[in-house]
Amino acid sequence: MIVRIMGEGQLQVAESAADELNALDATLEKAVTAGDEQEFRRALTALVDRVRALGTPLPADALGPSDLIVPRAGANLAEVKRLLTEDADIPG
Repeated sequence: MIVRIMGEGQLQVAESAADELNALDATLEKAVTAGDEQEFRRALTALVDRVRALGTPLPADALGPSDLIVPRAGANLAEVKRLLTEDADIPG
């Protein structure tokens, strides 16, 4: 599957990682919904770090749809909350 880290690029990640990444994403979404800055930062770091660890970067000119889009590592809680409430393509 293709995972995009916003502002960073796309990575090829094995389909077998989908459940793990979805669980990390759900933790992130809960932190955003609760407005818990500390948990948000921990969850975002865990998700981005895991995508990087599992994924193989795709060339910058590789264009195609992403199966999962995650916020950039430096995103703040307000940015991610806005993305989620605007129905952006960040699965929850």
